[in-house]
Amino acid sequence: MTDPDTRPAALPYGTPDAPRLAVRGEARIEADPEIARIDITVQARGTDRTATLKDLTHRNDQVLTLVKSYGDAVEKLDTGAFSVTPEITAKGRHERVRAYHGRVRVTATLADFTALGELTTRLADLDLTRVDGPWWALRPDSPAHREARRQAVREAVQRAREYAEALGARLDAVLELADTGADDATPMPVPGGAFRSVAYGGAAAAESAPALDLEPARQEVYAQINARFTMTRPTL
Repeated sequence: MTDPDTRPAALPYGTPDAPRLAVRGEARIEADPEIARIDITVQARGTDRTATLKDLTHRNDQVLTLVKSYGDAVEKLDTGAFSVTPEITAKGRHERVRAYHGRVRVTATLADFTALGELTTRLADLDLTRVDGPWWALRPDSPAHREARRQAVREAVQRAREYAEALGARLDAVLELADTGADDATPMPVPGGAFRSVAYGGAAAAESAPALDLEPARQEVYAQINARFTMTRPTL
């Protein structure tokens, strides 16, 4: 039996009779977005901390109730950062609290883009409520990611075949497929996609707010793979 330590090391580039061929396959495709996310920031301000918290709670409840009223169109609803910050002013030799600023951030994810336009406008019509977005995206298990990876593999095989044919050889076997990652499309804000409404009077009627006509931004999906093959002996 051969001692494992005395075995000849495998040649990284194959042999003259079975040369190795390393290529990279890439694919870049576009797909319509599947979901959209909006960030909603609810604010309150007052000289009394308890009253400020009460106003903030009331406005947060308004936002949550409105978003939840869209039912299945809303896939996910999360409450993020919450803060109540005192505004300190110096008066003479003493400091005092001038006002309290409250803020709650809520994130909503929707798949129904028709509902998205209407909801965005109605939210922006609420008192001291800011809406940012939308940010368009694909789901992690979107078929677009699978298609990009398949195209990357096909492109690697085609490239390797062309190299082999240029040497008068042909592909013999695949040794390795190294997935270097298929990059998910990063949600990006669309120009003009941030909205803000700050009102200091009574809240306007939600029915008076016209629905925005939003154009979903197509998403780019990128896949890359490294492949190694063996080919028949070249004809040089």
